[in-house]
Amino acid sequence: MKSSLAHLILACAACAAALIGYGFWYAAIVSKSAAVADVQNQIEVRTETVKRMASTRAALAEIAGDEAVVQSYFVPETEVVAFIDGLEARARALGAAVTVRSVSTVKSSAQPVLEFSLTITGAFDAVLRTAGAIEHAPYDISVPTLAVGRDAAKGAWHADLKLFVGSVAATTGKNTP
Repeated sequence: MKSSLAHLILACAACAAALIGYGFWYAAIVSKSAAVADVQNQIEVRTETVKRMASTRAALAEIAGDEAVVQSYFVPETEVVAFIDGLEARARALGAAVTVRSVSTVKSSAQPVLEFSLTITGAFDAVLRTAGAIEHAPYDISVPTLAVGRDAAKGAWHADLKLFVGSVAATTGKNTP
């Protein structure tokens, strides 16, 4: 009988050891699974962050192109002479002449503005077409005053106009708020 009882005790001890070992392995696997789940969450968060960064870079690249287009509507203070040459070329192409009487800078709260005082001379239709071409030039231009008259002694028409042209500060190269 001793051998059966010894076998029973030995089998119970082995079963208890197996259950204890199973419990330790189960606890170890549960803790490793939690660590793996945490690492997986970190990977997903970082992957999402990388995707957002990529989409932000793409949006910034698109906006940079748009910014360049918008900046082309403003005359940098360093390129006033080229702008005046462009106005004179428009006038010559339409059979008129442009004389610049004054140029000044107006500091507004939003953005610097260049103020031009011009005189356009020539035939009536050339003067008006030139004034229209200047007003509709691809710049941020407004014409607050325009006066058209005829010089009886010379028989030529003239238009005196004031232009406000959006500008970009020379120091930054960008719009200043």
